[in-house]
Amino acid sequence: MNMLIAGVVIWIAAHLVPTLARGLRQGLIDRLGPGPYRGIFSLIIVAAVVLIVVGWRSTPEHFLYVLPPWSRVTGFALLFVAFVLLGASHYKTAIKRVVRHPMLMGVFVWSLGHLLTNGTTRALVLFGGLGAWALVQIALINARDGAVEPAASPGFAAELKGVLISTAVFAVMLLLHPYFAGVSPLPG
Repeated sequence: MNMLIAGVVIWIAAHLVPTLARGLRQGLIDRLGPGPYRGIFSLIIVAAVVLIVVGWRSTPEHFLYVLPPWSRVTGFALLFVAFVLLGASHYKTAIKRVVRHPMLMGVFVWSLGHLLTNGTTRALVLFGGLGAWALVQIALINARDGAVEPAASPGFAAELKGVLISTAVFAVMLLLHPYFAGVSPLPG
């Protein structure tokens, strides 16, 4: 469990620095240069992900709550919505007219979907931690940046393309899930 907690804490801390300590971030960029700063940031994130995956797989399941059967279907639907939101953060979309931070909201919805399908202590640490971070990050960014003008809608074809790409990525992640999480999200 310690590796899992360390991975989540490192992920959260690394992502909060640019929001809460802009001076520190800029000082590092000035001292190291933008490329090396991004490289170090990326290495920290990769280390956090490795700790999360290894920590998750090495932590025994201790159930905190038992979920009703409907929670699996609801959780699965939320995971699909999370992938559409995560995808929407990478292209022009009408979703951004409604959801100001689609990537962070996608992480939050992803965490809810997982908490509806996992009632374990390790799930609460990982998904609860990252979901809480996403909400805090949204609040901090909104407070820092104030109101913004929503993006223009790109049209139906662009929206459909984005949703189809997100659906394909979701399908690939379902297939890869047993290899990095140790459990298949698919029935059977």
